[in-house]
Amino acid sequence: MHDRPGLTIVRVARGVTYLVYAFTVLALVILLLGFFLLLFGANPEAPFAEWVYRSLERVMAPFRGIFEPVQLNGDSVLDTSVIFAMIVYSIVALFLHALIDWLTQRLLLRRVRSTGAATVASEREYVRR
Repeated sequence: MHDRPGLTIVRVARGVTYLVYAFTVLALVILLLGFFLLLFGANPEAPFAEWVYRSLERVMAPFRGIFEPVQLNGDSVLDTSVIFAMIVYSIVALFLHALIDWLTQRLLLRRVRSTGAATVASEREYVRR
């Protein structure tokens, strides 16, 4: 029973890590969509493109201005800052995935230990009878 707080802490940490991981994956999807819409020169007045560009601005906030966008034909833009952001978010996602795996192993280990301790205690009680 005294191992319960440790088990709860690992569960909460794993849940928070899953939330951050989900945000990171969503950010990668938005970056990918924004990259291709910019590359193909999508109309910013279209509702979907407008939503993607607005979301892209939020996700790209820490990376804006690192590299100059390259103007291609017409409205097409190769924004290398978006590519750099995708690389950084991918590295963060890989780290978070490894952290989730580690926390899951810790959780399983704690469950086995607490179950094993309960089994030993019940066996001792049985032997005493």
